Amino acid sequence: MKLNIPIKGNKKLKQILERVKKNKQLETLLECSNITAIDRLGINDHGPIHVTIVSNIALKMLRNLIAAGLKTGVEKNYSFTKDDAEVVVILAAILHDIGHVVHREQHTQYSITLAIPILAKLLLGVYDERKATIITAEVLHAIASHHRGYKPLTLEGGVLSIADALDMKKGRARIPFEAGMVTIHSVSALAIENVEISSGDKPIIIKIKMSNSSGIFQIDNLLKPKLKDSGLEEYIQISAEIKGEEKKILERFEL
Repeated sequence: MKLNIPIKGNKKLKQILERVKKNKQLETLLECSNITAIDRLGINDHGPIHVTIVSNIALKMLRNLIAAGLKTGVEKNYSFTKDDAEVVVILAAILHDIGHVVHREQHTQYSITLAIPILAKLLLGVYDERKATIITAEVLHAIASHHRGYKPLTLEGGVLSIADALDMKKGRARIPFEAGMVTIHSVSALAIENVEISSGDKPIIIKIKMSNSSGIFQIDNLLKPKLKDSGLEEYIQISAEIKGEEKKILERFEL
């Protein structure tokens, strides 16, 4: 499995990502997740592309927050390091949607069940048994936190939840739209041209560029609730704008 994730000197993360890339079971589960999501349900990718995008967004956000002086869950509660927090976030990002192999409904719970034996293979040897168990617990919490209704209790969980919602660029919506699923979800997703993440007045500044005002639905209905529950609202600034002439997405719609 190919992953392009900036290590930045995190030796533990490097070791674990090398194991991830060689793990055929995980690679196959992500492939099967897409069979459920794309082939059977006609929704967007929930496999390798999605987890790579979410991993990179989550890691960038985490590093911005740490640079601003915020403490992660594993640092505060277990005296671990920020490198360990990066391991938690990346593993949670990679594993959070594998439960789609069972079903879209309740996929978070299935992801947690499937993740436990995989985490054992990935962590033992990099961490001793106690530390591997703690990292596992934190990863499972973050996985649960990515789904609406589960309030994140750690910085890592909050970051993953928001990162999952930020995978919203228009290319991610083409599969359901071109398959004929013309809904506010597919139309609004096609309106999102780009998502940029930086820092400035706040640790995380998110700029969303849209081609059509329907993209507001993605922000208000999908991103806003996750931001509100994340515990990170005061550290994040979000803006959305249309540059140039508004692009027409639909010619006509009938019921």
